[in-house]
Order: sequence, then C-alpha cells, then structure tokens
Amino acid sequence: MGKEINLLDRYPKSKRPIDERGRLVSDEQRAIARKFDVEYFDGDRLTGYGGYRYHPRFFTETVRRFRDHYGLAEDAAILDVGCAKGFMLYDFSLLMPKARLRGIDISPYAKAHAKEGMAELIDIGSAEELPYEDDSFDLVISINTVHNLDRDACARALREIQRVSRAHAFITVDAWRNEEERRRLEKWNLTARTFMHVDDWKAFFAEAGYKGDYWWFIAE
Repeated sequence: MGKEINLLDRYPKSKRPIDERGRLVSDEQRAIARKFDVEYFDGDRLTGYGGYRYHPRFFTETVRRFRDHYGLAEDAAILDVGCAKGFMLYDFSLLMPKARLRGIDISPYAKAHAKEGMAELIDIGSAEELPYEDDSFDLVISINTVHNLDRDACARALREIQRVSRAHAFITVDAWRNEEERRRLEKWNLTARTFMHVDDWKAFFAEAGYKGDYWWFIAE
C-alpha cells in the first residue's frame, strides 16, 4: 500500500463554522448538496460552497507540490477524479503546459461552468466506472470525492483509480482519529456517504486493492 502523506500542506486553511452548520443543516439540504448541481457549487453555504470560484492561492502551490513529490515529467498524463470546475486542472496547465490533462466529474453543471479552457478536458461520469484504459495516467488525484459514494461504490472507485494509474495515485477522504474529530465531522458533513476512522480506512484501502498514497480531511 502507499504512504499516508499530506500533499495538501500548501493548501490554505480556514476556520470552519462547524457547530453553526451542525445546528442549521438538515437532511433535506444534504440531499440537495448530493445532487452536485447549482445549489452545491453556487448556492447557499448550507448546501455547498456558497460560490465556488477560482483563486490562484488554492491550487497553485499544491500542483507544484504534486509535480515535485512525484517527479512528474513535463508531458506527464494526469487525471483529476472529481475535478469540479477544473480549477486544479487549470493550475496544472499553467505549471506544466505539455502535460496531458484530464478531469472527470459527476456534475454537468460544474463542467458547464468550468474555468475557461477546461471544459474540453472534463468528462462527465462517476469515479466507480472510469472511462479510461488500464495504466493510462502517470498520476491520478482524487480530493474529497470517493467518500461521496456508498461503501461498495467507494471500493469500486478505489479499484478504478488503481486500474487507470500506471505509476502514482493520491486521494483524500473524510476521516477522524478520535471521538472529538468524529463529532465535528458528523456536524460538518454534507455529501460524504462513507467516512470512518483512519485505521479503518487503511484496512479498507487494502481490502479494495488500492496501493496509492492517501491523506485525510479532518473537520477542524
């Protein structure tokens, strides 16, 4: 299996209103968020981002971190699973203009409102059935995506990520290390259907045959 490593350590951190969301969010709002449509990306904060807009401070240094950590060639093939509006793809295109980039997302809305020039790189589909040949990519990234599937589908997504990667993979998933982190995550969660203790995730990765690297989204 791969390494537990934080490759998002250059991503800006912000203080989340966890208790406030826990008090206000409803199952109906979670159902709306899980449609991954306009309400999720550009609606109210209780159904998603409250406006998902590009800013270079988010992924500029993170994509550099990926490139340097994995020693990617300038023409590397890179897939972003759950790419949303293609912001990370865009920053990869600036950093590595010769790279062969692809993204996939479940949301037609996200593709329709993608960062300029990115829509043509985005396929519509689910992580549990990636429309790519075996060993197609030098790096497959999936940030806070596969946990939005139920347990069986999440396992299929992990196997798919492993299948299409010929070298490296990196994912992040909702997790906790203690009961306080679990309490906060359950309050903050809008879309994840599969989330568990970090040790249970590691066992799950092994069971699914996922051999890539991984890190955790911890609600804080």
